[in-house]
Amino acid sequence: MQTHATDTKAYVEAINITKIFEGQRGGHRALDRVSFRVGIGERLGILGANGSGKSTLIKILSGILLPTAGEIKRGLRLSWPLALGGGFEGQLTGYDNVRFLSRLYGLPFAPTYDYVADFSELGKHMNTQVRYYSDGMRMRLAFALSLAMDFECYLIDEVILVGDRRFQLKCHDELFGRRKHCGMIMAVHDAGVIKEYCQSALLLKDGRGRILSDLSLAGRIYASL
Repeated sequence: MQTHATDTKAYVEAINITKIFEGQRGGHRALDRVSFRVGIGERLGILGANGSGKSTLIKILSGILLPTAGEIKRGLRLSWPLALGGGFEGQLTGYDNVRFLSRLYGLPFAPTYDYVADFSELGKHMNTQVRYYSDGMRMRLAFALSLAMDFECYLIDEVILVGDRRFQLKCHDELFGRRKHCGMIMAVHDAGVIKEYCQSALLLKDGRGRILSDLSLAGRIYASL
């Protein structure tokens, strides 16, 4: 659905998201009634110690995982997690993966491919089967494709900049410069990144979530966890 800033439903909203993983010793509650909303141009940072549920929440937002309870409302075109390089068909080349996803998302192939090939800088490897890609090459392809899809809200899980320093700066400029009008949900370890780029933080502890607009306070609480 095409959405605009004036649309009252132009946001991504998590409503009482709960996720329980069943195991031999009973259920583990990874998320416990977590709620928030992110609209056009808004950036939410997710902070929490290892095992607090950050990656689980990102996967639920993207649809990779289903919540045990609660609801995700996707009123914006939401990306897959930018750090995710494992969603490609390994038997296909980079070229063929771009063709498939262009068709899936209803985009013209030629300009989409040109953008992905140029941004990813994979060169001749675009004609190589993705199963032979290194992790860095997969992430370059995933990053470039997510930008080519022109999503309205981007999901970022831990690793947001890949490759050498020059390529990292290129990704940084594209994401935080040219895409500053987009919504963003970032799960990172560095509270400084959250303070620099986000307007609010979701602090996770033992699956429970708390929204803070005071990012300095959020950083101090995170440091104490």
